[in-house]
Amino acid sequence: MKPERPLVAERPLARHSPALLRPAPGAAELLPALARVGDRLARALRNALAPLLGGATAVVACAPPVEQAASECALPDLVAYSLYAAGAAGHPILSVIEGETVLCLLDRAFGGSGEVPSVLPRELSLSAELMTGRIEAIAAQQLAAALGLNSGAGAADIRPLRRASSLAELGGLAADTRVAMLEFTVREGGRPPWILRIALPMAALADLTGVAAQRPAQPRRAPASPVEAPFAEMPLTVRAVLVDVPLPLSALGALEIGQVLAVPVARNVPLCIADSVIGHGTIGAIDDRVAIQLAQLS
Repeated sequence: MKPERPLVAERPLARHSPALLRPAPGAAELLPALARVGDRLARALRNALAPLLGGATAVVACAPPVEQAASECALPDLVAYSLYAAGAAGHPILSVIEGETVLCLLDRAFGGSGEVPSVLPRELSLSAELMTGRIEAIAAQQLAAALGLNSGAGAADIRPLRRASSLAELGGLAADTRVAMLEFTVREGGRPPWILRIALPMAALADLTGVAAQRPAQPRRAPASPVEAPFAEMPLTVRAVLVDVPLPLSALGALEIGQVLAVPVARNVPLCIADSVIGHGTIGAIDDRVAIQLAQLS
């Protein structure tokens, strides 16, 4: 089926002025905003991790965020990788914790001293998976609070999705995805420190951290002058309201030719343009013509 004539667009495509477009914020804005989130999260984790540490309060420090590829988050040894969905858009977030740390916390949870086998297993046991789940829940809740995503309705928080022992198996983030890595060092007493890493996609940082795209600064323009073009030659009708007498409908219906109406003329006569009063004046005469002397401008 062929059209009878060539198709022509009804109207040209819109061309937006660059001054009206908002450029996306860059790493120079996003990483400092994420660093502030990391500091808030580090303070929150000090108490939030206490149930996993036998009630002890840990000292948690956050290093400045580093931009890197998602593939650089992979570690060579036994590792627990967890994937989360953040916000209403479901932005992917990755957490990385070494398997040795999970096994240490697991041993302490069962009353041990935190000893880890000299030879690590190839994969985490079911009980170690449960310990990883506890860490995920704490990280998700506290990160959502640090990002301000706790809505109370459960639709805009951070939700753990799945965990795996390798990034390839975990999925959710392509290897070349640019991410910002937050590294938290947890210290308690004389024990060796352990590390929790959280990676957020650079493309989602503006939404997650609330960094709005900034419009380029525009020079401020002075208000247009009414005595200059194009407004100077614009004609406007100015009315002087000499009298405004309300009459009932019965009186209007009884009007006759020759009838005299007593109307009081006010000393101050309003000057109007459309429905706006622009000033007041008094009635007078110049060269046998009625005139108004301006007494006040609105």
